Amino acid sequence: MVLIRRAPARPLIAAGWFPRWLKPLVFLLALSPLLWFVLRLGLLRPGDPVAVNPIETAIRFSGDQALTLLLVSLAVSPLRRLTGWAGVMRLRRMLGLFAFFYAAVHLLIYAGVDQFFDWAVIWADVLKRCYITVGMVAVVILLALAVTSPKGMVRRLGGRWWKRLHALVYLAAPLGVLHYAMMVKADLRTPLLYAGILAVLLLLRLPVPLRR
Repeated sequence: MVLIRRAPARPLIAAGWFPRWLKPLVFLLALSPLLWFVLRLGLLRPGDPVAVNPIETAIRFSGDQALTLLLVSLAVSPLRRLTGWAGVMRLRRMLGLFAFFYAAVHLLIYAGVDQFFDWAVIWADVLKRCYITVGMVAVVILLALAVTSPKGMVRRLGGRWWKRLHALVYLAAPLGVLHYAMMVKADLRTPLLYAGILAVLLLLRLPVPLRR
């Protein structure tokens, strides 16, 4: 009997491929929604829907961007597995930091613009409204991940503890989706879409036997 060995499948993209222009391009793409929204606020007209409640619109917009970029950052590792492109991992840290950036903007608009940094009112909101409590926990987790994201923190914390800490992103993402679902209450189509994408991304991270 002659055994025929199959040649290993070639990756869709060369593993080490990473052009210099890619990171600046992704940076601009991640920042462009904020630039577009600020420009839109500057060009508001009487009939524009944003003019009805610009503060609430800004809060929801920044929250949407934070959750979107958080899911995009979680998609980096599955993308590497599916394509064999190892260079994509160089974008993960920047995408995660942008997710925290939009989450921080989301929180600052709520605390500063909507509540005028009235900490008593904000604390009462945290205790009274469950969706704000859930959102605060998610932001605190993202803050911890952002602070410890530099390479120097890996050495200070140790690789094992650093990995355990950054595994909390798998808690922050579901909390972000839950925060969104609890906030909108009635129309759950968008939160369910985020939940479905998150479920697929988490499923792709499981070993193949468990995934099946």
